[in-house]
Amino acid sequence: MIYKEFQPDKLLTNFVKEYWWFDNSTTQQLDFTILPDGCFDLIVSLNNYKQEGISLTGLWTKQVEVSIEPNQQLFGIRFKLLAVDYILQHKISPFCNSEQTRDPDFWQIDQLSFTDLESVTEELNKIMISILSAKKSIDRKKQNLFNLLYQTQGQQTVEWYSQQVFWSTRQINRYFKDRFGVPLKSYCKILKCYDAFKHIKKGQFYPEQNYFDQSHFIKDLKKYTGNKPTELFENKNDRFLQLTTMNEK
Repeated sequence: MIYKEFQPDKLLTNFVKEYWWFDNSTTQQLDFTILPDGCFDLIVSLNNYKQEGISLTGLWTKQVEVSIEPNQQLFGIRFKLLAVDYILQHKISPFCNSEQTRDPDFWQIDQLSFTDLESVTEELNKIMISILSAKKSIDRKKQNLFNLLYQTQGQQTVEWYSQQVFWSTRQINRYFKDRFGVPLKSYCKILKCYDAFKHIKKGQFYPEQNYFDQSHFIKDLKKYTGNKPTELFENKNDRFLQLTTMNEK
């Protein structure tokens, strides 16, 4: 298999985490488990580099099983949550833990040649920057909140974030449930679990994050990934793609 990641334009860093590319160049179906990472994706599926479909995922709060057929390629934009309001302008709460198809000509992606990934990312950078330039200024509360969430990996309490950005917990939770389908507390737990992967990959099973104890850590990890730390560490048959590729990031 071939897996690559590409960084977005600096003007998009608050909205796009990365572009990614997966190519099953083998003769066998490849099966993976994708774990929640606190992002959502726009995914272009191709067969022998010819576009077959486009889908937009919601936020994942549990593991999802995926199968990649031989000669199938996937290209994705891994979005940060602020992109919902300012790039897609479309709430993703109705399809939390699922995905929604998009028209083949969405953003004129059907006109792009995926044999040249650099040109694809450059064109998508231009499209999203153009969308942003047409929008009004970004809500400072939202931007500050997400900056803090990503900086701290969700390790603080909802009350702490509320106090830092001068936005009530009730309003924050209403916003999160309306746009993304989960309350802020659940989103923080997803970020904490994802951040723990880099420790688990090294065989460190005791949480370094803000957990009450190890049993609390294991309980949350199983809730959002369906697996214990030891199972993630073993990563049999490179089942967990994010853990397999983590050293490449």
